[in-house]
Amino acid sequence: MAEDVVTVRPRSAAELPAAAPPEPKKPREPLWRHMLGDRLRGLRHERGETLGEIARRAGVSPQYLSEIERGLKEPSSEMIAAVTGALDIALVDLTLDIAESLIAAQRPSTSHASLSRSDVALAA
Repeated sequence: MAEDVVTVRPRSAAELPAAAPPEPKKPREPLWRHMLGDRLRGLRHERGETLGEIARRAGVSPQYLSEIERGLKEPSSEMIAAVTGALDIALVDLTLDIAESLIAAQRPSTSHASLSRSDVALAA
């Protein structure tokens, strides 16, 4: 009994289906921990204080505070409250500042442009 032999030849580039154009990459949304770290670092610098000074008052190590400021750690709400207390700012004010920054970063591409500070406060 003879077996049928099928020969497969490679397709030429002209025979291949056209590839769909790549979808444009949309910018990544900033992560909360990055926004938090940036804001905490900014507040510390505005006060002219060192990591060690804030960390001591907050009851955390300078290394841990540094990791929070660099967006490497996802601190608990208790830890954030300790750091904001050491910076002498209200947790709600920090939260509102970050929320407003996130909204501003998204404004060109979303319909949230009409949100006010009170809307953000209600959401928080």
